Amino acid sequence: MNNAYDSLVFPDIAPIREKLRFRPERAEITLGEQRMVLMHTASLSDLRSELIASLGSQTARTLLTRIGFSTGTRDAQLALQLHSVEESIFDLLARGGQLHALQGVALVEMISSDVDVAKGRCSLEFFWKHSFEDEHHANAEGMQTAPVCWLETGYASGYLSACMGKLIVVREVECRATGFDACRVIARPASEWNDAETDLQFLKAPVFAEPPAATRTQSTQTGRQKSALEAFEQSKNRADIVGLSPAYQAAVGKINRVAQTGATVLLLGESGVGKSTFARLLHEQSHRSAGPFVAINCATIPETLMESELFGVERGAFTGADAARAGRFELAENGTLFLDEVATLPLVAQSKLLRVLETGEFERLGSGVARQANVRIVAATNEDLWEAVRAGHFREDLFFRLHVFPIEIPPLRQRKEDLPVLIERFMLRFANAYGRDVHGLTPEAMAMLLGYSWPGNIRELSNVVERAVILAEDGRALDAVHVVLMKELKRPSAAPAHDSFQAPQHEGEAMPLSSRSLDEVVAQWMKERGLTLDQMENTMVEVAIAQSQGNMSRAAALLGISRGQLLYRRKRGGTGAEAI
Repeated sequence: MNNAYDSLVFPDIAPIREKLRFRPERAEITLGEQRMVLMHTASLSDLRSELIASLGSQTARTLLTRIGFSTGTRDAQLALQLHSVEESIFDLLARGGQLHALQGVALVEMISSDVDVAKGRCSLEFFWKHSFEDEHHANAEGMQTAPVCWLETGYASGYLSACMGKLIVVREVECRATGFDACRVIARPASEWNDAETDLQFLKAPVFAEPPAATRTQSTQTGRQKSALEAFEQSKNRADIVGLSPAYQAAVGKINRVAQTGATVLLLGESGVGKSTFARLLHEQSHRSAGPFVAINCATIPETLMESELFGVERGAFTGADAARAGRFELAENGTLFLDEVATLPLVAQSKLLRVLETGEFERLGSGVARQANVRIVAATNEDLWEAVRAGHFREDLFFRLHVFPIEIPPLRQRKEDLPVLIERFMLRFANAYGRDVHGLTPEAMAMLLGYSWPGNIRELSNVVERAVILAEDGRALDAVHVVLMKELKRPSAAPAHDSFQAPQHEGEAMPLSSRSLDEVVAQWMKERGLTLDQMENTMVEVAIAQSQGNMSRAAALLGISRGQLLYRRKRGGTGAEAI
């Protein structure tokens, strides 16, 4: 759609306002399912000034922009829940401005809008008026030479990215704090900005205080500290190592901190969170990056072969050992050895690994000659290692040797802000791999992805997007019907069989509905009423919605389908289906 300002009509704000609840008896203010607090804007201004004074304007802007991005993503989840199939994509995007106004942040006035979900296009221009952020910044810091609405810029980027399913960069091109009458803002996909890095650095930079100029120069010359933007550029071909959420940034910050040391690192987290990818990032950030990165999944190696795989074997060490062979420690010389699923190591291998960590020496199987191991150990597990120690499955002394620098990799459900950029990366990867013309997601599909708990984490997200790209039609947006989540792959429980049913007493006498099987009832109605499959489906959808009092998630559960599939069927069949 391409609209002039005069023709843009914002949706009714009542549905948003009705989600705001004040419960002073419980000391709670809620907006949808999110708890809120009321704060004096003067206090926020004081906090902003403290951040600038103690950390520097660059880091302060980074923190506030990321906080705004996280807030915008959460508000987008609420807007997607309220979005109906009858509303346009513009209505959904306009909800962000209404939430801004409701929360007392700024008044949004649209200038132009060009949005096409199927093509992944989102070009917006709008004003922020009565912005609290530029007002208090100007009062505290005086007239500025650059825009200062950092929270609002992050909020708009997070909100639009979550709604569109791709990274949208919002840039403030005019600001009231720099002398303009109002703040003018432009929003576009990150790929369409020629200098997107200018804005992205405030979403990806590490949370470190700005060093003095002298130490900053020395740090740059020695190469001891790399910016997160440099790390992002190095790893931009790996779709699952990007992220904007505070949880992700905290993990990357720890990686940056420990990378240049020789400390042993233990990566913790659920299956599928990307521990192996983080291990490789750690290697690339370290002074061993020129050396080999050798990975071994301990769970896939038989117990009888584990020692020879790790430490190598001499000729004749056992039957079948016809030649000497180097182990993973030798292959990883001057580099990094990644031990995935380390909790599955057998006890004998654990004792030998402990010796390497304590002395830096190991021996090949069948050899009495000690070899030096110039290798950095990075281990990973999705199990509770301390519980394994208590159960006697893991050596306590090895646990403490590995637990030097533990890093928890957050599950995807705790970093929902990263979904848009991850979805965009995976969609681009699989569209290119399969030659598909797919660029965007419908609001219904995005609502499903944001509302899902992702038990399989990033690995599951990759699979879901891959299936969706395969199922979607070229030139069309990914819709809810293309999104197949794990809970939908479970087989439905079998209906109880009807062992017998009462036959009619007289020929031609119709049996009561309660005494007949479902197939007999359907057969009679098809014969007498000319019932079609579409009519049956439409009626079941409407009856389920009615019985659930309009709650789409509950209605979908009654029908044994997902909420997105229900919305798709209702949209396809139309409302007001003929009742049976």
